[in-house]
Amino acid sequence: MSDLTDPVLYSFRRCPYAMRARLALAISDTRYTLREVRLSDKPAALLAASPKGTVPVLQLASGVVIDESLDIMRHALAVRDPEAWCDRDDPALIATNDGAFKHDLDRYKYPERYDCDALVHRERGLVFLRALDRRVAVAGQLCGSVRGFADAAVMPFVRQFAATDPAWFDAQRVPDLKTWLAGHLASDLFKTIMARVTPWSAPD
Repeated sequence: MSDLTDPVLYSFRRCPYAMRARLALAISDTRYTLREVRLSDKPAALLAASPKGTVPVLQLASGVVIDESLDIMRHALAVRDPEAWCDRDDPALIATNDGAFKHDLDRYKYPERYDCDALVHRERGLVFLRALDRRVAVAGQLCGSVRGFADAAVMPFVRQFAATDPAWFDAQRVPDLKTWLAGHLASDLFKTIMARVTPWSAPD
């Protein structure tokens, strides 16, 4: 449900940055209008809101634009945080995920784009996965026994890394991480934010 006073979220279903924004919007029960975009044909309204043209972008009814995924998460959870996600945050871990791990993820997934050795970056990424495996082995989630901000912020990127070569990922000795990832992917929350929608186009 949405109306003209709801914020507008420009998103791309499979983008991990957009996924984590949608996770926070969903858990906070934030009403918004979803505009699924084609990254190969970005709508003028998206570029007008945020000239850098990346997703997610949340445009509030006031006209304020939030175009960083973590900022969208914090904005939503500042209004309503029913599971106290913000109590289970880890900025340093998220910075490593968004920095070194994302660097290796991109080059593992798209080696032709970066003219690099995918296997080198896969091994570097595996170092981070092993660190996450040790973290979730303690209590089941990254910051305790229940999901929180850090889990929602990191999980979509682990999902993308694992999906690049599922057979290889399945062969790795990161059992607790696999359980953690499978649990998030099977959750009602994740299923809700991954519903398929028709790409948006501006009315004629």
